[in-house]
Amino acid sequence: MLRFCLLALSLMLLCCVGCSGEVPTAAEKEVPSAEVYDVVLDTTKGKIKLEVHPDWSPKGAERFKELVKNGFYNDTAFFRVIDGFMAQIGINGDPELHAKWRDNNIMDDPVKQSNKRGYVSFAKTGMPHSRSTQFFINFGDNSNLDQMGFSPFARVVEGMDVVDSLYNGYGEGAPGGLGPEQGRIVEEGNAYLKKDFPKLDYIKTATIVGEEPAEKKEKPEAKPDSEKPAEKEEEKAETPTSEKKEDAAAKPETEKPATKE
Repeated sequence: MLRFCLLALSLMLLCCVGCSGEVPTAAEKEVPSAEVYDVVLDTTKGKIKLEVHPDWSPKGAERFKELVKNGFYNDTAFFRVIDGFMAQIGINGDPELHAKWRDNNIMDDPVKQSNKRGYVSFAKTGMPHSRSTQFFINFGDNSNLDQMGFSPFARVVEGMDVVDSLYNGYGEGAPGGLGPEQGRIVEEGNAYLKKDFPKLDYIKTATIVGEEPAEKKEKPEAKPDSEKPAEKEEEKAETPTSEKKEDAAAKPETEKPATKE
């Protein structure tokens, strides 16, 4: 009889342990990551569809969604298109609107994907936490950018032929080349580009698949002090050559991926 009671008690304890293990506590529950979403860039050459992965670059993907929702990329030029390297965009054609975003930087993300053909990353200067609004689409394998902190947040899933067809005749931007000068785009907007660089291609509209297009462009909310990186006035850009040029001291908006080596 005693042996039977001990056996029954043992079975009851095993049942209790098994039940408690099946219900995790609040601290053990995993927070689901944001879902992948698609963005369609309707350009002057056709449509480009991007697949955005928040798990690759969480802060980058969040900022991109914020900008698209606010219509920031509408009527914005691919102002730096370098054959075999990348196509860069992200200075809004309305100087007043761009001014509301240019100093609203985001913190860096770890580089989890490589800058391969069709992958999309935010541009940045040589300083930490300098990503803002500019991004670029890689034409080829630019994996040398990975170690420089350029963190891909999306990839082209449709329309890479459209990317390849973007006008690249102006080449590198001034002062290193004959293309548009970023400082003048910021100050003068599309009026400068359409007058001096009329062949550039543009994003006409950028929309998140399944959502209504943005009707207005809003000023971003200020980030908490703890999230603000150092002031950008002292930053220097990553130059388009393999060496940094002393005369290339950049304004915050001069964001460039370094040249493919």
